[in-house]
Amino acid sequence: MIDPKLLIQFNAEILEIERGNVIFEYGSKAQYYYQIKTGEVKMNNFNRDGKEFIQGIFYSDQSFGEPPLFADVNYPAGAETITDVEVFRLPKDVFFDLLNKHPEAHFNISEVLASRLYYKAIMASEISSQDPEHRIIRLLDYTKKHIQKMETHEILEVDLTRQQIADLTGLRVETVIRACKALEKKGDIEIKKRKIFR
Repeated sequence: MIDPKLLIQFNAEILEIERGNVIFEYGSKAQYYYQIKTGEVKMNNFNRDGKEFIQGIFYSDQSFGEPPLFADVNYPAGAETITDVEVFRLPKDVFFDLLNKHPEAHFNISEVLASRLYYKAIMASEISSQDPEHRIIRLLDYTKKHIQKMETHEILEVDLTRQQIADLTGLRVETVIRACKALEKKGDIEIKKRKIFR
């Protein structure tokens, strides 16, 4: 993402936010660029029944919530801390000034947004599929390749809970548990001490 030194040069403030707190709410106006210094953040929605759907989980050095800045629309999801976090926050006008003066940062943002669009397209087609095992494998493989930047032969230790996997794939947690057991029997994943490895 954007080099932290560059963010500091443009006077980004660093917010310290405790676990379980809201950074911005669904429907609120996008006014800042956010990039995680340390910790984890999720973007989520809730359906009419109150079931959470996680749009994405973001980690150190990743940004979140940028598309509404470019489109000048309100946030289509809320952002909430999963752990205690430190977050760089830059006002929208300063963020655009930074991008204009540093094209390499603009390119990095474009690359990240393209990768997220790709992920959304994959997950949209997977959610329409009725096969929970396939949905879970696609999520794990995407996490391995595009988030953790690992090679195919490397083993990913999945840091998502069963609930988070359910919320990311639109499944019930009971379905995730059953599907993971079936995937383990097939040899597609390993489960050791309740941790999933792919």
